[in-house]
This record gives sequence, C-alpha cells and structure tokens, in this order.
Amino acid sequence: MDYSEKWGVDVEEAVKLALIDLKVSREEVEVTVLEEPSKGFFGIGSKLAKVRVEKIKKVEEEKPQLDAQPEKKEHKETKAPKKNKAKKEHKEAEKKTDKKEVHKESSLNIEVVNKDELKEIEEHAALDFLKDMTGKMGLSLNLKAKVGEDVVYIEMDGKDSGTVIGKRGQTLDAIQYLTSLVINKDSDKYVKVVVDAENYRAKRQKTLEQLANRLAAKVIKTKKYVRLEPMNPYERKVIHATLQQNPNITTRSEGDEPYRRVIIELKK
Repeated sequence: MDYSEKWGVDVEEAVKLALIDLKVSREEVEVTVLEEPSKGFFGIGSKLAKVRVEKIKKVEEEKPQLDAQPEKKEHKETKAPKKNKAKKEHKEAEKKTDKKEVHKESSLNIEVVNKDELKEIEEHAALDFLKDMTGKMGLSLNLKAKVGEDVVYIEMDGKDSGTVIGKRGQTLDAIQYLTSLVINKDSDKYVKVVVDAENYRAKRQKTLEQLANRLAAKVIKTKKYVRLEPMNPYERKVIHATLQQNPNITTRSEGDEPYRRVIIELKK
C-alpha cells in the first residue's frame, strides 16, 4: 500500500496514525490535509482532521563515472579494500546495536475492566463524542456507556462493527485513543477509557493467551526461540503475563514502537 487516509483529533495525530499504518517515517511521505479539524465545546461536537499520507517514490541517483585514466584506476584499486572493510565494520556495528536495543517489558499487570461491575448510563461526554464521530463516518452502530470509578466503558454493536474493529483491532485502538484524548484533555483527574465492539477485547485476549501457550510449547519442543509479529503494549503484556509462570520459558520485548515485538525462548 502506497498511501493511507486517517482521521485524528488534529492533523499531527492523523499523520501519526497513517505513519503507523504504512510503517514508514515522516521523512518518507507526503501529507495532504483533506479536512481541517475544528474545536467544539470541551471536545464535544468537534470536527476531526483527515489526511492522506503517500509514500515518496525513491529515485536512485546515478553516480557519475570517472574517466578510466590509468593513474586513477590504480588509485581506486588500492582504496577499494578499505571501503569494503568500512562497510563490513559498519554492518557489524549495526548488528551489535540491534542486540543492545533489547528491553524487558517493565510491568506485567494487565488492567482488566469488568463491565458487569459498571453502572450503565445514558449520557456521557465519551458517548457523545463517539456518536458524533461514527455518525460523520456514516457508520450504523448502537452505543452504550457504563461507568465506574475513574473508568468509562463504551460498547458498540451493529452491522458496521467489523469496520470499527479493523485489522487485529487497530481501528478500534485508534478510536479508543482519540476518545481518551478528548475526555482527558481538560480534566484534572485521569479517566480510563475503554472502547469495545462485539466483545472484541475479551475475545482478542483469549486468542493471545492461546497463541502464547501454543508457541511456548513449540519453543520447548524445538529448543528454538520464536519471534512474534509487532504488537501494541497491551497485547505484549498479555503474552508476558500468560507465560511468566511457565518454569521453562522466558519472554522479552525488543525493538522500537510501533514495531516492538515479543521474543519467547527457553530459560537458560
């Protein structure tokens, strides 16, 4: 995919989401603002920004060829080994750096929101924001809100549930992030926001736990480590927490966001 169109609270946020989707850096793309954002009252009734982010096509620069003069040819032949050596040393240095950039996940506590313990309400700023946003996106959804101490849980269902969930929940995570930004923007007390659709969060956690146990068994059988695909911080914590009591297995995370991933290996 050479481009991505994303919504965000502001242009910068929309661009950030698109960069994650395309897996590129800011220097590798061109940004077109499709819709400018507008502020509402405390974020309610606000208009999101929409951008189109396209990958810049790389054009290889042609290296000028030097005239084949005898003296210069001899000079190049004597210098070539040094260049090759420098490149080799540079690659080795990069490999060493990659090995150093391996960090363990700091906390393994998974915050689980038990929606059955929450109180259902009909009005909430998060509910209003999501109704306005999904309405402007032309999605047909039913939204319900439940609240507890410092937490609001928004549950969505309807024929467009699959659209708001997205691939591996990426769209749902983005919507949850935007909602949290709006709700906590001018608040003195942080409120945890959970946006769910068709009970996807619980289903995804169960799938990750099963995946972790299956891969751990594979590592024990083959005695070879397994590197998982990049995951968000919450999903990595699920993997770590599921396997932390396994006496034969250890887990760690490596890489930088948004490409940080979990490594499952045998305990030494």
